[in-house]
Formats: sequence, structure tokens, C-alpha cells
Amino acid sequence: MVIQFLLLLAFFAVAERFLHKIRNLPPTPFPTLPVVGHLYLLKKPLHRSLSRLSRRHGPVSLLHFGSRRVLVVSSPDAAEECLTKNDVVFANRPRLLAGKHLGCNYTSLAWSSYGDHWRNLRRIASVEILSTNRLLTLSSIRAGEVKSLIRQLAKSGGQSVDMKSAFFELMLNVMMRMIAGKRYYGVNVGEVEEARKFREMVTESFRVGGATNIGEFLPFLRWMGLTGVEEKLMELQKKRDEFMQSLIDESWSGEGDESLEAAAEGGKRKTLIQVLLSLRATEPEYYNDETIKSLMLVLLSAGTDTSAATMEWVMSAMLNHPEILKKVQAEIDEVVGHDRLFGESDLPKLPYLHCVMNETMRMYPVGPLLVPHESAEECRVGGYRVPRGTMLLINLFSIQNDPKYWPDAAKFKPERFEGMEGVRDGYKMMPFGSGRRGCPGENLALRMVGLTLGSLIQCFEWDRISDEPIDMTGGTGLTMPKAQPLLAKCRPRSFTWDLLSEA
Repeated sequence: MVIQFLLLLAFFAVAERFLHKIRNLPPTPFPTLPVVGHLYLLKKPLHRSLSRLSRRHGPVSLLHFGSRRVLVVSSPDAAEECLTKNDVVFANRPRLLAGKHLGCNYTSLAWSSYGDHWRNLRRIASVEILSTNRLLTLSSIRAGEVKSLIRQLAKSGGQSVDMKSAFFELMLNVMMRMIAGKRYYGVNVGEVEEARKFREMVTESFRVGGATNIGEFLPFLRWMGLTGVEEKLMELQKKRDEFMQSLIDESWSGEGDESLEAAAEGGKRKTLIQVLLSLRATEPEYYNDETIKSLMLVLLSAGTDTSAATMEWVMSAMLNHPEILKKVQAEIDEVVGHDRLFGESDLPKLPYLHCVMNETMRMYPVGPLLVPHESAEECRVGGYRVPRGTMLLINLFSIQNDPKYWPDAAKFKPERFEGMEGVRDGYKMMPFGSGRRGCPGENLALRMVGLTLGSLIQCFEWDRISDEPIDMTGGTGLTMPKAQPLLAKCRPRSFTWDLLSEA
């Protein structure tokens, strides 16, 4: 009986491989096991595991995550083919549990499939929330929170500071003040109990939302009730929805001024929720409560963790290369000086700071795998046939750390980006993605990361807490946080307190 089973298994594997070649599908690891597919080959972190498979099977390969076909792309040429010629084909999102529950039943900007609804959400995000003009009107919020962080660090007395927590709380305060005019961390927290519930919700969001759920790919486990992730996601989304609804209800009573000009002239600044509510009168079908809540939740979740993690990686890299940190500080001293605080308007005049940020995002992308896409119809990638309904994973980590495209790829060399505009280098470097589903918050993220790092380097002398290099190992999860939080020492420079008292 055992021999018959093994023979049947061998026949299945050989037949599957033969059919695979006849259908001109991308290369796939052998064997593809029944039910589990290639899940037996995967280890954490996923992006490194996929990189190893790509080195063995090529830059375009087809895996089976249980019941799902997954196209893994790990070269600039293949990524370009997916995001240009096949951009519309791959503009859908796979129907994963996070999208069902945290993505409001696949209707949010991040999880909605391509179509009229998604195009409308993208328009609202690009024009009403994340436009250059809108970001300018809210710049004082970002500057105020960074100044608050500087004050907090200046009081540390040279003791070790947990920069991971500092960056994370900074970003949450910035995003919540932009969204609803409230801060939930540090001093001047208005509603203590509401702040406590908010912090608990945020912690749970990243714990549950970033968990790996094997039931996504082995549905029978969900049917048998062997995974509890879905129940946790449902409970979490209920809390998130109630929290955002309370903010919308509160906002009805304080609409603020009607124009951006009024805000610029010192009038009451409108929060992003109030901006969207004020547009409801002309387009009520587009600006209903559900749309506003989903947009704000995407902004809050996507805009905090990734920006905070990027700051932590950049600061860690500079502390491991003190000569680079000194060079950035000298550039800031020359451009900004010691008579005023660093501002967002200084960022275009600091090319070396941008080089350091780019090199860090190249080596340590906080989104090592771009958010999954899914093919709406059959297409070709790398000469291979890709069936409809195939999930696409673009391994950004693999592309951006491949010595074929980056000489001395394992060496931290900011100078390699000298003379480059922006953060894109073709499809070799695209930390915010590309094409229709590229990140609409790129402008905000770069402003916030640049402003924070520039301000901290201007105002403090930084050092590691020991002679040992900072551990640059990446953690696991949907994003790539540092495995070990950054602890650092900072000492205010001679002019810092004067700047804080004048600003």
C-alpha cells in the first residue's frame, strides 16, 4: 500500500512538471506537493526565502502557496514588464483576509481592485489629501511635532533613548493631528482615556495585521476552525471603525474655515476629515462616512509604520558610519546654519542627505515585497504565460540588493546616488512602487523622513550606546522593521536650546 502511494505521488509530480512545460508556465521548484504546494520551502523572513528560490530558478518563477498561484519577480526588467506593459492586467489586489476585514471588504484604497471605485478613491487621495498644496497647509503640524520631539530628546541628559518608540509616536501624532486635530502621545494629550484606547488599537493593528495566516493559502484550515486570525481581524476592524466614526461625528461640530487661503492667513486649519466632510455637499455619493473612514485608516496605518521604520534604519546606518553622519551634519550646518531650526523648505538644498536616505531605502526597504498584485487576465512576463488570477509578488529587497545591478551591493555607499533626482532609479530602485498602484503618500513620507532626520542631526551630536556596531538585522512581518530597536545617545549642541526658545 505504501509503495502504491509513493508511485502515485511520483506519477503526479512528473505529470505536473510535464504539463507545466507544455503550458509554457514560468519555472517552478520541484516538486510541487499536493495541497501545500511550495509552502514547505518558505521560511521567515519571506523576502529572503524568495530571494534564495529566485537565485536557483530565475528572476521570473511560479510558486504555489497552497491553493494560490504566485508569480515571483526579482529583476528590474521583469518588474518593468509587470508595471508598464502589464500594468492594467496586474492592477487588481488578491482577496486576502486583511483586505476583507481591515480593507472594508476590499473597498479601501489599498485593497480595492482596479475600476471606477478605486479610481475615485485614488483621485480623492491625490487631490484632496496628499496634494502638494494640502501638505503645505499642514506643514506647521509636522514642524511642531518634530520640535516637540527635539525638546523631549534634549531633556534625556545623554541617556540611552529608544528611537524606535520616539519615531513611531512622532508619526502617529503627526498623522492624527492632520486627520483629526488630536495628539495621543507625549505632553498636551487632551483626552487621556481616548488616547489610551487609540494606543491599544494601534498596537493591536500591527500585531494582528502583520501576522502570517496560513489559512490564507490552505482554506480547509479555516473551514475546520483551526486558525483564529479571522476572528481577531473582525474584532480589530470593529474597534477601528467605531473609533473613526467617533472622529467623524465630532468633526461635524467644527468645520473650520472654508478655504486653504484662510488657513494660510492664520484662520482655523481644517483637519483632513473636515476637508472631506465639506466636500460632501457637492458630491455626497463620493464622500460618505465609509469612504472617509477607509481613507483615513489607510493613511494612518500605511503612513506611520513605514515612515517611522525608515527613519530608524537611516539613523542606524549613519551611527554605524559616523563619517557619513558628520558629512550630513556639515551639509546641514552650511545650508541651514545655527540661527534657525531646520525646515521642509531646506530639503531640496541638501543632496547628500537625500543620498543617505536613498541608500538606506535601497539596502533596507521597509516594504521588501511590494503590496501583492493579481492578474485580471492571462498575460506574458519574461516570455512565459501567466494565468489569470495569479498573485504577483515583486521582491524589491532582492532587486535592490543584487550585485548584478548594484556594484558593492552589500556596502553602504550613499555617493552612488549623487546626481540622481528623487528616489526612483528605473526599476532597480522603487521603494514606493510604480505604476497605477504606486504609493500615493510618497511626497508626504519623504518630507516627514527628511524633516525629522535633518532636524535631529542639526540639533544633536549622536553616538552609539556601545562600541559595538548597531545590529542591522531585519525583522519579520509585512514590513521590514529592525529586529532590534535602535537605542542611541544624543547630546544637544551648544545652540539647540536657543533655537527651541526662539522657534
